Amino acid sequence: MSHTALIGTGVMGETLLAGLLKAGWAPTTIVGADRREGRRQELEGRYGVRCVPTAAEAVDGADTVLLVVKPQDVADLLPLIAPHMAEGALLVSLCAGVTTGQLEAGLPEGTPVVRVMPNTPAQVSEGMAAVSAGVHAAEVDLEKAVHIMEAVGKAVVVPEKYQDAVTAISGSGPAYLFFVVEAMIDAGVMLGLPRDISTTLVNQTMYGSAKLLVESEQHPNLLREMVTSPAGTTAAALRHLEERSVKAAFMAAMEAARNRSAELGRG
Repeated sequence: MSHTALIGTGVMGETLLAGLLKAGWAPTTIVGADRREGRRQELEGRYGVRCVPTAAEAVDGADTVLLVVKPQDVADLLPLIAPHMAEGALLVSLCAGVTTGQLEAGLPEGTPVVRVMPNTPAQVSEGMAAVSAGVHAAEVDLEKAVHIMEAVGKAVVVPEKYQDAVTAISGSGPAYLFFVVEAMIDAGVMLGLPRDISTTLVNQTMYGSAKLLVESEQHPNLLREMVTSPAGTTAAALRHLEERSVKAAFMAAMEAARNRSAELGRG
């Protein structure tokens, strides 16, 4: 019986595993790989899936291979799994910066490859993933990859040329938000609030604002104007942010992230 091989059982690998099982996948359809015996026992006990010590063993007989390892480990891993890839088996890579071309070069000729850029909110089933097809991937392969990533959030299909920009926006995006949250909490403390109260105020404000943005489907500019009374407190705060070119700094930061993603992709 064919199965899905999960190569890489770190935070994102386990997140994907838990999401797939929650979405209704049978534990018997997934085989994980981890060199550490303790980790294998932990995953088998927690999820009821079979875990094996080598990637080659997990890939053998699989119709889908989920590659969720560090980008720097890919070059050493591909020669180990390539001889065990079944003809027509799909490889879905969640390895940041690794192109479909790089993956295809290390796999049997004609192997369908789909590249995915996930993000960490997948841990709470609110991830945002961008999915791109390699030269041998058919529409059915893209659909399968999208279906997999929808187990932990949402997914969109994009041309691979957009992946560096995606990495800068949604891949790294949670860090930008956490950076702003940290600054707001520290500001609350500076203004005299106890840290726990400041943290509660900021966290819920961010959560509620994000939910309002998504569910109202209104432009963020309009939502911002709804909070900004003429000559009021919000207007005073926003004036300071504009004077310090915060928006331009964010745009430049994301451009830097895009450029760094492209550099990593070139090896």
